Amino acid sequence: MLRISKKMMFAIEAVLDIAYNAGTEPVHSGEITRRQGIPKRYLEQVLQQLVRTGILAGVRGPHGGYRLARERRRITVGEIVRVVRAMEAAADPIEDPAGSVLGHKVVRPVWIELQEFCMDRLDGISIEDLCLKARESGVESETEERIDFAI
Repeated sequence: MLRISKKMMFAIEAVLDIAYNAGTEPVHSGEITRRQGIPKRYLEQVLQQLVRTGILAGVRGPHGGYRLARERRRITVGEIVRVVRAMEAAADPIEDPAGSVLGHKVVRPVWIELQEFCMDRLDGISIEDLCLKARESGVESETEERIDFAI
């Protein structure tokens, strides 16, 4: 069954943080750690994997950091969940060849159907949707604080 691990929660929060707080400059991992309270040991590992899978883009240099690799409306929570699940080494009991006939023919198909339903739902939620939800919930974006409209 789909379970939410700390690493998965941190990955979703980090991508959302980058989408919600990024201005024209990349977001430094230290900023994400400060805002979200995500331990650095989890964060760097997850961010690098998100870069390798094309969800984030890493920018090197003194003004480096991370930015979304695609528009936030084109990145889904389901994608992020799949990346983290692939990182986590725990074996899925559904894939274990041992078990009874009832387990293989009745119980496991129910779990597989539930997982597919959950993933379909997560694939329907974009980072843009979460950004809109954050705005509706009154969460302030640091980008808005940095924007200066003075002429």
